[in-house]
Amino acid sequence: MLRYTATRMIRAVLTIWLAVTAVFVGLRLSGDPAQALLGPEASSEAVHALRQAWGLDDPIALQYARYLWQIAHGDFGRSLRERRPATKVVHERLPATLQLGLTALGVATVLGITLGTLAAFHAGRLTDRIIVALAALGQGTPNFVLGLLLILVFAYYLRIVPTGGREQPTSLILPAVTLASFSTASLTRYTRSAVLEVLRADYVRTAYAKGLPFFRVLLDHIARNSALTLITVLGLQLAVAIAGAVITETIFAWPGIGRLLADAAELRDFPVVQYGVFLIVVSVVSVNLLTDLAYGLLDPRIREG
Repeated sequence: MLRYTATRMIRAVLTIWLAVTAVFVGLRLSGDPAQALLGPEASSEAVHALRQAWGLDDPIALQYARYLWQIAHGDFGRSLRERRPATKVVHERLPATLQLGLTALGVATVLGITLGTLAAFHAGRLTDRIIVALAALGQGTPNFVLGLLLILVFAYYLRIVPTGGREQPTSLILPAVTLASFSTASLTRYTRSAVLEVLRADYVRTAYAKGLPFFRVLLDHIARNSALTLITVLGLQLAVAIAGAVITETIFAWPGIGRLLADAAELRDFPVVQYGVFLIVVSVVSVNLLTDLAYGLLDPRIREG
C-alpha cells in the first residue's frame, strides 16, 4: 500500500507542475498584460514602465524560475488590476464556487444513482429506455447551450427564477441544474452498468434463492459491490464540477472563481489567473488522488497490480 500511495502522490505532483507550467507559458503567449491594463491609447513609456515594475521585461527563464520559487513559498504575487494579493482576490470568490459546485454535485449524485439503479432494475423495459435516452441527451448537450435554453424558458418566458447573479436564493437553481446535467447523465449510465453487472452475478442469485429480503440484497450485495465503480465516477464528476464552473459561472454571472478567471484572462491579469488555475488544478488532482487511494483500500487487487 505504501508503494501504491507514493506512486500516486508523485504522479499528482508531476501533474500539478505540468499544469502550472502550461498556464505560465500560455499566458505569456496570449499578449502583453501592461498594454491590456493601460489600454491601446497608453504611451510606450507608460507601458514600458509598468512592464519593468512587474518584472515582465525579465527573460522568460528568470520569470519562470521566480514563478516556481514563489509558488513553493505560497506567494502568487499581486493582482495587476486590483493591486491586492492574488490569493485574497481569488479567495473572496471561493464561497460562491463551492456553493454552486457542491449543490450541483449533490443533485447529480442523488439523481444519477437513483435513475441508474432504477434503469438497471427495469433493464430492457420502457423505463430503462427513457432513462438511457435522457442520459445520452444530458451527456451530449454542452453546458452553455443548456444554460441559455434554461434562461430563455424559465427566466425570460416563465419568469420563475432570475437570469443570473447571486442576490436571491432562487438564483442558484439554474446554474446548479446546468452544472449538474453532465454529471447526472454520466452517473446514471455508470450506475446502470455497475448495478446490471452485479445483478447478473451468481452470489446475487444465491441471495435471492436463500429468501433474503430485497433491501437486504440491495444493501449488502448490490450496493457494496457497485461501490468501487461509483467511487471512481464520483471522483471524476467532482473534478468535472470544479472545472466546468468556469463556463457556467460566466453564463449566469455567478460571482465565483470561474467568472473571475474569465475576466482576469481577458485583462491578462497573470497572478490572478495563475493562482486561480493552480487552485482548480490542485483541487482536481487531490480529488483524483483520494479516489485512487480509496479504490486501492477497497480493492487490494488494484494496489497489488
